[in-house]
Amino acid sequence: MPFGGNDLIMPRFKRGEKKPTKIGGGSGFLVSSDGYLITSNHIVSDYEADYTVILSYEEKYPAKILARDPINDIAILKIEKKGKKFPYLKLGNSDKIELGEEVIAVGNALGEFQDTVSFGIVSGLSRYIQATDQISRYSERLRGLIQTDAAINPGNSGGPLVNMKGEVIGVNTAMAAGAENIGFSIPINYAKKDFKEVKKHGKIIIPFLGIKYILLSKEFAEKNNLPADNGALIVREILGNPPIIKGSAAEKAGLKEFDIILEVNGEKISLRNPLSNIIQKHKVGEEIRLKVLRSKKTLNIKVKLQEKK
Repeated sequence: MPFGGNDLIMPRFKRGEKKPTKIGGGSGFLVSSDGYLITSNHIVSDYEADYTVILSYEEKYPAKILARDPINDIAILKIEKKGKKFPYLKLGNSDKIELGEEVIAVGNALGEFQDTVSFGIVSGLSRYIQATDQISRYSERLRGLIQTDAAINPGNSGGPLVNMKGEVIGVNTAMAAGAENIGFSIPINYAKKDFKEVKKHGKIIIPFLGIKYILLSKEFAEKNNLPADNGALIVREILGNPPIIKGSAAEKAGLKEFDIILEVNGEKISLRNPLSNIIQKHKVGEEIRLKVLRSKKTLNIKVKLQEKK
């Protein structure tokens, strides 16, 4: 389920020095007159790259990344241009979207065909997918998505999904490979929450537990002879890399490697309802209750969430 931009172009080198090279293109949209804009996190996932916002052939501005929300595939950027007033889009309410509603997807198809507009309808709500970036091959689970038959192609990621009132109701993020007219957008209310926090705090405040884990499935549990077929198994990703971050909320609460977290405040963890999504429903400083399976014994552990740094 690809959701990236252009094909990768390797950096050029001259006398041992790396030379600037264009490696791709995506879409985004302005949400304020002073230059704030929203795009997809995977579009700006390279921390070493410089990003340029192209408003037209004549208008090009460097942009600073203010915050990334990898869980919802959202990023907030800002054009640093004093005294400049930018046109911007009005944000709608994605909680009021209806099936069959007419929508327009806007973006730079294939990173090459600028200002591409496609028309369609909302063909599904609350979709769950696992998407893979064509360039980095990074994979992530996205939930609560808007499904549309408006054409969304690589390069459209980060662009707006707009209703007939001209309001943005989604951020285009993915397309189904091998299928026709199946695209997905992040509900704009997710991005509105992030934008509000960036305006208020200068960053996105993300509650943090502090563990490395894998989500269990029935097949994985049977293969590895595990006592549960759902939940989050605390386990290190790489040999030598600790699964519980030092000083984190998880360490302070006494969580251990090979613990299986089954529930948070009574809400079950599953592939379709992963731990990361449940944690995001809570606030920094909030105390949550974990139902944990340890050596076939069920424990109830209280954890006070910290802020992700």
